[in-house]
Formats: sequence, C-alpha cells, structure tokens
Amino acid sequence: MKIPQLILIDLDGTLVDSVPDLAFCVDAMQQRLGLSERGEAQVRHWVGNGVPKLVERALSGELNGTPDADLYAKAYPIFLELYADNVSQRSVLYPGVKEGLAWLKQQDLALGCITNKATQFTLPLLKNLGIHDDFSLIICGDTLPKKKPDPMPLLHAAEHFKVAPENALMLGDSISDVKAARAAGFQVICVSYGYNHGDDIRSAAPDVVVDSFTELEGILSAS
Repeated sequence: MKIPQLILIDLDGTLVDSVPDLAFCVDAMQQRLGLSERGEAQVRHWVGNGVPKLVERALSGELNGTPDADLYAKAYPIFLELYADNVSQRSVLYPGVKEGLAWLKQQDLALGCITNKATQFTLPLLKNLGIHDDFSLIICGDTLPKKKPDPMPLLHAAEHFKVAPENALMLGDSISDVKAARAAGFQVICVSYGYNHGDDIRSAAPDVVVDSFTELEGILSAS
C-alpha cells in the first residue's frame, strides 16, 4: 500500500463496539411501544447506516423493511431520548484500538473520524471513551448534506487537510466505507470484526483486511 498522509477512521464497528447500547435502546423503545424486543444479536445485524435506519429496521423487523409512518414518528423520538442517556454506558473500544491509535499519532499524518452517527451522539461517545482528542477532524452524519457511502465526507476531509485523495486512506468495517473510499479515490483498509449486516467484508474487496488495529504498524510501515 502507498503510505498515506491522511487516515480517516469510521466509528461504530471499527473503533467502538456500540451495539450493546444500541440494542438496549432498541429493546427499551420496543417495550414502550408494546412491541417485541429485538435482542442484541439481531441489532448487531442491523447497525451501520445511522439511527433513523436502525429504528426503521427495529420496527419492521427487517433489514430493508419500511415501518408504518405513524409508528415511526412515535418511535424515533423515544429512541433519541433513550440513546442520549445511553450512548456510552455499555459501549467499549475494540481490543487493539488504543494501541493502534497511539502508533498512528506518532506518525507524520493527519487523523480524522468519519461516521454516519449524528453529532449529538458521536462527540459524547468519543469523549467518554477517551479518544476524542486523537482526531484533528470529526465529521458526523449530520455535518454535511451527504454521508457515507457518498464520497462527500471523505473528499471534504481531504480538502480540509489539503491532501490529495490518492494520498489518503479510509479505515472502516462496512461496504459503505469501501464504496465511499472507492468513489473518493482513497485506499481502504477494513477490519474483519465490524458491522456489515452479517456479510464478510472481504466480499466488498477492500485493499487490506485486518483483525486488529495493532496490525496497522506492520502494514503501513512495510508500504
């Protein structure tokens, strides 16, 4: 791989396992609505495209389902209320993330976090888990008019840091990250453990797949 001048890192499923909190909120929302709980295993299959889509999936019980509009209008504010109080109660950094970020910070490159999660949830989560200050730029799902898999957030970051796309790298866990990276002209590394709706991320053909952030030093140092 070409040594990057800029690395942009996804949040949920890449840096942080946020499913325990999301699942708690989904089930609490369902309870309030008198509906069946979905459980953590099911929620783990649904996350990765932002809170609105997660609520749609929870209500419909399907990955591509569309719930009743009135039910959604009632459910969405309930979820937002619950998640605001539970954004980092159960979420944890994946093993190797702290070590990997520490090594990346020692390198002469820019670091940004690019997520589809809303700002109101992203910033507290990063701060509470102690990694907010590792990033010089944080772009959330509501920062720009478009979000991943659109390349806009990646290109915005590249312009911000004055780095050409071919000298930038996206580090994520899902097909949305791969699509955004390819469209932006970035290299892309994916973690094997994240959220990709149950599909092996290798099927999306990222440049490299790693099992831990601790592998980044070997891959990027050998570039």
